[in-house]
Amino acid sequence: MIRSSDLAQTVEYAYAAVADVPVRAIWAAGACPLDADGTTVAVGDVAGQTHQVMRNLVTALGSAGAALTDVVKTTVYVASSRRDDLVEAWKVYRDHMGAHDVPSTLLGVTVLGYPDQLVEVEAVALITSPE
Repeated sequence: MIRSSDLAQTVEYAYAAVADVPVRAIWAAGACPLDADGTTVAVGDVAGQTHQVMRNLVTALGSAGAALTDVVKTTVYVASSRRDDLVEAWKVYRDHMGAHDVPSTLLGVTVLGYPDQLVEVEAVALITSPE
């Protein structure tokens, strides 16, 4: 992770990520707040949906042999024009990411794909490949 001393130190993410060794790359589709039956959970609850999104992302990454600590870039989408909703989703996202402060983009969007969906997180992960 790259944390440039020439840029603001108050942000909760690295400014860039670099991989200099052979790697296995994983592009995860946007994780959505769906339960195992495909039903949107926590309708109207940004935090509740973000928790489900992150659980689903962990599961998807795990299926590819990766973990959140292998993620090198994320994009967090929140279907809201309210900054408070974006901040709420970000706080839950950061709780799940812990000290792994990957480069990320946080966006407020008009609408997401599933009924009542408020949050989606997509990720790219890299796993070091044996040489």
